[in-house]
Amino acid sequence: MASTNDLKNGLVLKLDGGQLWSVVEFQHVKPGKGPAFVRTKLKNVLSGKVVDKTFNAGVKVETAVVDKRGMQFSYKDGESFVFMDMDTFDQIYISPEVVGDNARYLLEGFEAVVAMYEGNPLYVELPAAVELVIEYTEPGVQGDRSTGGTKPAKLETGYEIGVPLFITTGEKIKVDTRSGEYLGRVNS
Repeated sequence: MASTNDLKNGLVLKLDGGQLWSVVEFQHVKPGKGPAFVRTKLKNVLSGKVVDKTFNAGVKVETAVVDKRGMQFSYKDGESFVFMDMDTFDQIYISPEVVGDNARYLLEGFEAVVAMYEGNPLYVELPAAVELVIEYTEPGVQGDRSTGGTKPAKLETGYEIGVPLFITTGEKIKVDTRSGEYLGRVNS
């Protein structure tokens, strides 16, 4: 248990019958009239839904201990994704629902942070950007380098994104894992 005065970004609260909510923003407010309160923006750990919630100052809230571990993606076994704990070398199987859209960017050997609560994986957090090789894209035409058009390109993971017209098959690029956008070439 913690007090609303102890809230900080990233803290996970157990509210509404056991649902886990992560504190995204918080603000202590002392109005001229009336009691102080804490205005928060909370994100549901499982669904990603963001809500605004206000607490009276000093009220006790239940906190949840979420263990974030560095893990390495090993392989896909049927539907499940197998991750290996970097410290203990234990392997855990994570469902596609928990991995979510991050599956688009996973290659064997990629490192990620897996959040665990009571032994169950909650979500997988990838770095903000990953480097992937273009498996196939249509060749560019002379003169395509000046304007800002894009063309589809298939990444080595099988996911397709839009890339600038000058990008060719076999090039290594940087991709934003939050938006799926092309960020730039990687110089080898």
